[in-house]
Amino acid sequence: MSEQKFYCSVITPVPENTPRPLWSVMIPTYNCADYLRETLASVLAQDPGLEVMQIEVVDDHSTKDNPEAIVRELAGDRVNFYRQPENVGYIRNFETCLHRSRGKLIHLLHGDDCVRDGFYRKLQRGFDENPSVAAAFCRHIHMDEQGHWSYISHLEKHESGILNNWLELIAQGQRIQTPSIVVRRDVYEELGGFDHRFSCWGEDWEMWVRIAARYPMWYEVEPLALYRQRSTSLSGNSMRTGKNIQDFRKGIEIVREYLPKERVNLLTQNTLRNYAFCALGFAHQLSEKNDIYGAMNQIREALLCRSSFQIILLVLKLSTKIIYRQIIQKVHMFYVSYVRA
Repeated sequence: MSEQKFYCSVITPVPENTPRPLWSVMIPTYNCADYLRETLASVLAQDPGLEVMQIEVVDDHSTKDNPEAIVRELAGDRVNFYRQPENVGYIRNFETCLHRSRGKLIHLLHGDDCVRDGFYRKLQRGFDENPSVAAAFCRHIHMDEQGHWSYISHLEKHESGILNNWLELIAQGQRIQTPSIVVRRDVYEELGGFDHRFSCWGEDWEMWVRIAARYPMWYEVEPLALYRQRSTSLSGNSMRTGKNIQDFRKGIEIVREYLPKERVNLLTQNTLRNYAFCALGFAHQLSEKNDIYGAMNQIREALLCRSSFQIILLVLKLSTKIIYRQIIQKVHMFYVSYVRA
């Protein structure tokens, strides 16, 4: 992993004689203060106290809102606030969170995501019962901008515990969202921070694969984290341009070095196929919103991932549906503009 470390920030150990709580809940924010109140409230409701949990908001120089005002209003001095002197980008802001953390366990919680009751208690159990695990994560719930639930992530196993064959599973596609996972700080110190080569998606997936290649991971079956999908977020914009899948293709090449040599080609092909289907799913979502530009970008990325007969057939079906919808809309516009006039 020597080349990998070239692209990752070195996470230095906490200085000696520094107070070390068990938890560091680090909350990166950027222009999301409308959601921050809900995020902080979900953490503070489970707060075990200053000696056990560090809570800090790290703002990437927001320009559209005032997250510090939300922090002070809701938490007073209980929650630390740090503002970047200039916008550094989300990966650098994540790194700042890691550098500023003092706890033995780090939870990166995006400023628009939330945790449910029992998150910290139940994930701590994974580390207490299994000192060898590097990270513990739970199922997560996808929600929209209004907080409405859309679906719950796949059930990886029926009982909480250490996952078997996890490296091969996580290497074939993203199965963890950042608010659902807790990582030992010394693991980040060993493996480094998030990879700078990503522009909008995939840096978290690459990190989870990197960890799984070296350490066991523990799984909590209960869905205790809430991941918010926003159309105006970086991930939402990258979906329209296709940069999300471009980043995942880049990630697929990076994680090849973490995989067993006798399985790397098969796993790579499976991952490319999975992301081709993923891109077609995004294309369908965008076409339903009449975003033809975004849908066609996702179709292009699907074919760049894998151009098998099955993928091409699905592309033709989806493209036909998009063209049909466009024709119907133009006929309707003609009717409204000319016939009814």
